[in-house]
Amino acid sequence: MRPLHVAQINYFPAPEGFSPADMLAHWPSLVDIAEAPASAGVQVSVIQMATREGRMKHNGVDYRFMPAGHAGVAGRARGVAHLLGELGADVAHVHSLGCAADVHALARELPRLPILLQDHADRVPSRWRHPRWRRWYAAAQGVAFTAPELAKPYVSAALFAPSTRIFVVPESTSRFTPGSRASAWSETGLYGDPCVVWVGHLQSGKDPLTVLEGVAQASESLPGLQLWCAFGRAPLLDQVRRRIEGDARLVDRVHLLGKVPHPHVQSLMRAADIFVSGSHAESCGYALLEAMACGVMPVVTNIPSFRALVGNVGRLWERGDASALARTMVQAAAARTSSAEVRAHFDRALSLEAVGRRWEQAYQELSTARMGAAS
Repeated sequence: MRPLHVAQINYFPAPEGFSPADMLAHWPSLVDIAEAPASAGVQVSVIQMATREGRMKHNGVDYRFMPAGHAGVAGRARGVAHLLGELGADVAHVHSLGCAADVHALARELPRLPILLQDHADRVPSRWRHPRWRRWYAAAQGVAFTAPELAKPYVSAALFAPSTRIFVVPESTSRFTPGSRASAWSETGLYGDPCVVWVGHLQSGKDPLTVLEGVAQASESLPGLQLWCAFGRAPLLDQVRRRIEGDARLVDRVHLLGKVPHPHVQSLMRAADIFVSGSHAESCGYALLEAMACGVMPVVTNIPSFRALVGNVGRLWERGDASALARTMVQAAAARTSSAEVRAHFDRALSLEAVGRRWEQAYQELSTARMGAAS
């Protein structure tokens, strides 16, 4: 019996001038989400919109790069449908709920092909657009979210058909691993008791100012606490600097590292006792996955995706509440979850193999249901 063949489709085009190899390096999550089900025995192909045609094989996954050009939704649907027929795919897995129009058009071309949509921090469409989007979403037999609560706005608005299956699968995973903490301290220069790491943009949705206030309050009970911040976009950088410079509790305690190469993030995580996040909303939390892959105890906001990821190895605090963060950080420092416990949870629930098993189950369910309907 041949393995189930799934085609993952990314309608968002690769950046101009990127080769296939460049594309895989630029979007590592595209690789991880493909290789996860492949690790569970699924045959996986990836169809990626690009500026020019290309093909490559990487770790058993077949990548097809398809020029989208100016074909529009109908033209893309015909091109993707032709390629899916050539591949002989059993299920189509489409990245982003924002691609509902493309999914609807594809379903018109291939009405018997099961389609699964995956949430990637997508926004619920405006109310006046609901009738159109409801019709588009009806073309998908399944939808996947990191946490079931993330589906509620769509379900409450009746945007999904009653028969649409909702799957709970982490948005991605991480290839990071635990390592020697002493070596990581030597390599990075990090220190602290506890040593706390933040990895995230300095923007309002990540709420760095509340985190700084929480750290300031926590430092009164944890005089050895040091916070190390790696970040990319930084619209709040000036406010963050003023907050640090204006508080004696923070001025020698908070270290702004700026943007660091992605491989170096692993070293930062390995050096940390605690990973902290102040996010108000996340579809998943890539930095959180990376921290847990390294065995770092998370102290993160009590939002649906984080609750789904941390299980019982992390501590949650209410977003926007600096005093709650301070209390939680002090508690976490007093009763730290071991690196081995955090990594064991990651292996069970969040690793490439664990996520792959969830995808394989979702694909099998959709394929079996469609075959039953056809018979």
